[in-house]
Amino acid sequence: AGSLTGCGASGAPASSAASSEAAASSAVSEAASEPAAEAALPDGVYTADFDTDSSMFHANEANDGKGTLTVKDGQMTFHVSLASKKIVNLYVGMAADAEAHEGDWLQPTTDTVTYSDGTSDEVYGFDIPVEALDEDFQLAILGTKGKWYDHTVRVANAQPAAAEAPADGTYTCDVT
Repeated sequence: AGSLTGCGASGAPASSAASSEAAASSAVSEAASEPAAEAALPDGVYTADFDTDSSMFHANEANDGKGTLTVKDGQMTFHVSLASKKIVNLYVGMAADAEAHEGDWLQPTTDTVTYSDGTSDEVYGFDIPVEALDEDFQLAILGTKGKWYDHTVRVANAQPAAAEAPADGTYTCDVT
């Protein structure tokens, strides 16, 4: 949104050559930053913060505002469990573009979350493709009432996920 703020702000019409030059410059800088974004973390599983611009759209409280970031072959996917089943689809981009790109809608998973008091609940979760860490991006949400809403989100502070403790039982190992 910040890059759109300056469009036409001078009041003078921009020449198509200047517009083309700006678009080419933007495309070059985006292309130059892509390899760096992909190589940001080695393949693995991480815990990361899910920051949003809304108190109504956020990671489930059972997960302390966090989700799971998986990096595989340089591609990052962030899984977040939401607060309920009231958000039925996500779209990476703007709400105005979502309906025309139904094939790109992110479909929910049904996640079980366990709260600190021991109770659990089924909520929707989503696997969100992430281009870069610690950078805002647009994510549109579709609620149960059928209306799309724009939101700005960020996946940040990725830390290696803690290994799960083995289940109770008897184990053997070779010591070399």
